[in-house]
Amino acid sequence: MATYILMTKLSTDLTKDIKERESIGKRWKEQVKKSCPHVKFIAHYALLGPYDFMDIYEAPGEEEAAKISMISLANGATKAESWTAIPYNRFLELVEEL
Repeated sequence: MATYILMTKLSTDLTKDIKERESIGKRWKEQVKKSCPHVKFIAHYALLGPYDFMDIYEAPGEEEAAKISMISLANGATKAESWTAIPYNRFLELVEEL
């Protein structure tokens, strides 16, 4: 499976009541599990910067990654970007192939 990074920026409506954050996150995760059962989450981070959260996950392909971004947007994110991540050693192998 490919590795992806999800960068999420929440709407100000979702960040007003920080104590609700956990329940919102649980509902989001349930939707992801239902719609994308083959996705495996590796890590979840809260960030201080232009994005609020970063998730690292494995998915069978870009369509599953797109679904996760769409679920995030449907649940109040103003930005949800899924980026492909290539392991560094594989990156070096690709460079050698050039």
